[in-house]
Amino acid sequence: MKNSLFMNAQEVADLLGTSKAYAYKLIQKLNEELAKEGYITIQGKVNRSFLKKRIYGEDQR
Repeated sequence: MKNSLFMNAQEVADLLGTSKAYAYKLIQKLNEELAKEGYITIQGKVNRSFLKKRIYGEDQR
């Protein structure tokens, strides 16, 4: 689903051109950042706008 709120590891790997294993590591790191800020996270998925903001510096407002 291209416009869903969350991205799974396969979508992250496809977007960044990385392996699925690296995508899982990246998702875990980003979710740790979100959890420290008090957000609820879903294991194995990452918020699409947060990923793009952290990777590309995009502001999704």
